[in-house]
Amino acid sequence: MIKSFHTLIIEDHQLIIDGYKRALKYVASKNNVVFTTHVAKNCDEADEEIKHALDTRIIDLVFLDISLPPSSNGKLLSGDDLGIKLRNLFPRVKIIVSTHLSNNYRLVNILKNIKPDSLLLKSELDFQNLTDGILNVVNGIPFYSKPVLKLVRQHVSNDFNLDNIDRQMLYHLSQGTKTKELPEVIHLSIAGIERRKRRLNQIFNNEKKTDKALITLAKEKGFL
Repeated sequence: MIKSFHTLIIEDHQLIIDGYKRALKYVASKNNVVFTTHVAKNCDEADEEIKHALDTRIIDLVFLDISLPPSSNGKLLSGDDLGIKLRNLFPRVKIIVSTHLSNNYRLVNILKNIKPDSLLLKSELDFQNLTDGILNVVNGIPFYSKPVLKLVRQHVSNDFNLDNIDRQMLYHLSQGTKTKELPEVIHLSIAGIERRKRRLNQIFNNEKKTDKALITLAKEKGFL
């Protein structure tokens, strides 16, 4: 019996998109699977593809890049938000995340929030890894690159579990928004904003307690 997978590639580099397509074609040629593929190169295009998929309730497989520019309305800041949205709307979707990010804290955050079926580092992405990952995922078997697998096995425990509001705050602060202005773009009271900022300062060990230092530390950890 041939399995059909409605596939969405969310990636802004054409060479990587072409690599995914070649890998999908190869896997399809060796197995009883068919991939119907659509491509989105930014958060806005991906959001449109997700809305279209909702009409049919069909989206089976997603290749997700994390480092994407924010959407034009500022509601989707990166691939993280797209991954979370896809998980909520399509609980059975298979998600393959590939990222150039290698910071352990950042990778753990991706694992916790998106729960990808596969997490691959672009620095190690080759045809064999990619085809192995696809084949495992379509058969319901998680697949992680070796550094990520080591991280999972170590059960890294940390407090770097930032939610969407945390990342929205960091994003707007990085754009020059003042703390007193945050309630205008984030639906929290100023007291709620301050509580979040205190927690973020603790998470990032921000001894200076300034917004500039907080943004610098968040960038170092790959959250901006």
